[in-house]
Amino acid sequence: MVKDGDPSWKPTFIVKPDGGCQGDGIYLIKDPNDIRLAGTLQSRPAVVQEYICKPLLIDKLKFDIRLYVLLKSLDPLEIYIAKDGLSRFCTEPYQEPSPKNLHHIFMHLTNYSLNIHSGNFVHSDSTSTGSKRTFSSILCRLSSKGVDIKKVWSDIISLVIKTVIALTPELKVFYQSDIPAGRPGPTCFQVTTASSQPEFSTLTGPTEGSLASCGMRDGVGWPERGGLLVGVKPGSNFQFFHLLAV
Repeated sequence: MVKDGDPSWKPTFIVKPDGGCQGDGIYLIKDPNDIRLAGTLQSRPAVVQEYICKPLLIDKLKFDIRLYVLLKSLDPLEIYIAKDGLSRFCTEPYQEPSPKNLHHIFMHLTNYSLNIHSGNFVHSDSTSTGSKRTFSSILCRLSSKGVDIKKVWSDIISLVIKTVIALTPELKVFYQSDIPAGRPGPTCFQVTTASSQPEFSTLTGPTEGSLASCGMRDGVGWPERGGLLVGVKPGSNFQFFHLLAV
């Protein structure tokens, strides 16, 4: 394979089977011919992406960011984003992918459901250390290194708005189908990634407790599982959310 005429391009790919959850079935490959097919592509499709080999690291660890978006209304479109989120850390110091470490899931995959089984998983009494931290603590850490946090938030907001706009036509179809005008009862639904276990199944740690206190769960009838909430309960409290766009 050649990318943009560059014969030196030797990528790593990450393969994510359709219908999976909690990191199950995700793996890295160097050669596209190494894709493991369970059945046919029609019965077991997968998303294959170029793997980012030089990610931003904190404490030499790879991490992800989980943010929460709420749509108060689809028509007119009204978008909110929670003021804080969650960052999940790998539990093995990161190294660029090589044939020797492609199978090191604790190095490459940030899924909590995987890393909780690592002997290096850190349960911390602080929201700014350990294997699960608040996003605000990550921003403070980046700010101390000279990163323009306002630009980071601006880029995130831009991405959220564009993503929601792209999803809105399909969301309207689901909304009108499942909740027709005049139907009594709840007028909201949740769009999530497939997961059999909620991220905040027990709010006992400082990070989870901090997020719960920010309205992640009960303030607006927020789902335990991460994702996108469409429509809200009457009288919901929005003090923990930023209004992005109307």
